[in-house]
Amino acid sequence: MRAAWAFITRWASWLGVRWRAGVVLMVFAAAAVVLLGRAVQLQVTERDFYAEQGGDRHQRVQTIAAHRGMITDRHGEPLAISVAMHAIWIDPKVIGAHPDAVNRLATILDQPAAELQRRVREYGSRRFLYVARQVRPSLAEAVRAAKLPGVGLKREYKRFYPTADVTAPLLGFANIDDEGLAGIELSFDELLAGTPGKRRILKDGDGREIADLGVIQSARPGQDLALSIDRRLQYLAYRELARAVEEHDALAGSATLMNVATGEVLAMASAPSFNPNNRASIDPSVTRNHAVVDQFEPGSAVKPFTVATALASGRWKPSDTLDTAPGYRRVGGFTIHDHRNYGTLDMTGLLEKSSNVGASMLAEDLGAQVIWNTYRGLGFGQVTGVGFPGEASGSLSLWRDWRVADTAAHSYGYGLAVTPLQLATAYVALANGGQYVAPSLLRQDGPPDTRAVFEPEVADRVVGMLRSVVSPTGTAPKASVTGFQVAGKTGTVRRLGKGGYSRTDYNTVFAGVAPASDPRLALVVVLHRPNAGKVYAGDVAAPVFQRVMSGALRMLNIRPDNLPELPAGQIAGDRPPAVAPAVAESTRSREAG
Repeated sequence: MRAAWAFITRWASWLGVRWRAGVVLMVFAAAAVVLLGRAVQLQVTERDFYAEQGGDRHQRVQTIAAHRGMITDRHGEPLAISVAMHAIWIDPKVIGAHPDAVNRLATILDQPAAELQRRVREYGSRRFLYVARQVRPSLAEAVRAAKLPGVGLKREYKRFYPTADVTAPLLGFANIDDEGLAGIELSFDELLAGTPGKRRILKDGDGREIADLGVIQSARPGQDLALSIDRRLQYLAYRELARAVEEHDALAGSATLMNVATGEVLAMASAPSFNPNNRASIDPSVTRNHAVVDQFEPGSAVKPFTVATALASGRWKPSDTLDTAPGYRRVGGFTIHDHRNYGTLDMTGLLEKSSNVGASMLAEDLGAQVIWNTYRGLGFGQVTGVGFPGEASGSLSLWRDWRVADTAAHSYGYGLAVTPLQLATAYVALANGGQYVAPSLLRQDGPPDTRAVFEPEVADRVVGMLRSVVSPTGTAPKASVTGFQVAGKTGTVRRLGKGGYSRTDYNTVFAGVAPASDPRLALVVVLHRPNAGKVYAGDVAAPVFQRVMSGALRMLNIRPDNLPELPAGQIAGDRPPAVAPAVAESTRSREAG
């Protein structure tokens, strides 16, 4: 020892270092010897022990589910929300070595033990297998408390739709992994989905999580989405539509309500519908949003645009007349019929009586290109751009391909196809002073995109003419709304089949706006193939329009524009004057006679 100390002293001295520095060097040398000895011990003496521990404990990176954004109506009322749940998973390789754990897990999950054992054997080479998804919190807690080997829990979310079938064809639905599969859920999936996160965990040899080592990347929740829909109006539209589809034994139907000023869709109902909260029972045949993905020949519902085109051309005035006698005419080898001989009609009369003959006469004078330009300007033959998956573009062939008979047919709504949304958007243009307003399924906070289709004077004049359609002498008195002026048009259209136009199957449509003096709302109601006896739009679609429009005007507190005249001195809300007994008796006598 003395020799070693002498050596260190001489060595430090030789380096020119002071005595204390030599002491420090000695301490470092001793520490190095200790560390070297421990390394030898770990590598040789305790190697087997730590190898076993390393196999039993391992780190894993686990995905953190992102919360899917909420879908709301225009007022923030929830239409689709995600609720936190748990999934139960197993490591078949681990739990397969513990038969008792398999049986106990089956008992907790209320699953047949034999079936769970079969799955464990079948997937024995896998390290991850779901055995239950979207389980209630109490069940998840029971599984966690059991601390079974090879069993784990994973947080996930379940999509819930408070409005169920009322909005289902519009919203669509998300799958069990919270991914949009249809409707709004699909078209805005990227925005709603968010970004999953990651966390590092420590597991023991039985696959149980024994430590949370921290978040590597936080999950980013999806964005909320505010639709243009008003939930109150959606309930109203769906209720009346579903009632009509059932009453008339119709194949399907739709109701599309729009804000005239902004182009926002306030209600878009389809029937039949489905409950998206019960995915196991969803029938694909009832998931269609008929207002957007279905296209049909609109029939007489487009006659207002033919009349507007004639007035806009300067070749025709509202007072000009057409001789439609004897109620039919031959055009290009085809015979065009009216319901009966209406004789001489002015422009208002043409719309009131829905004369095919009169419309075809206007089209013949205007020419194919002029009619085509109007339809194209209204958005026919092209998608609206609302972004709904599977949206139909409708059908509008190039005017150069039209024969004379085609030009005539287009004037009263045959030979082209539109979606209910396209037709509603066209009526918005008519009601908005001739300005086409781009439709939207999202709440709009800024000014809408517009383009001129008609001059305001022309559009306003045609809206005024359409008031006659809901008069007692028009085709749709059942569309009238007490206290309001309504402007609209019926369409009763033969359905096209493999062998041509059916003589028994029809589509019925009523399209209109209100209040006619200052239009605020546009509504299109379509019922496909009513099969309970009544087939005319005035009997099938018009009453639905009346009930939906009447309710909507009142819900939105829109001022009436057609209140009855009050007797002098009477104020609105006063009781009417009592009827004298003698007058009352006289009235009863006349009614009895």
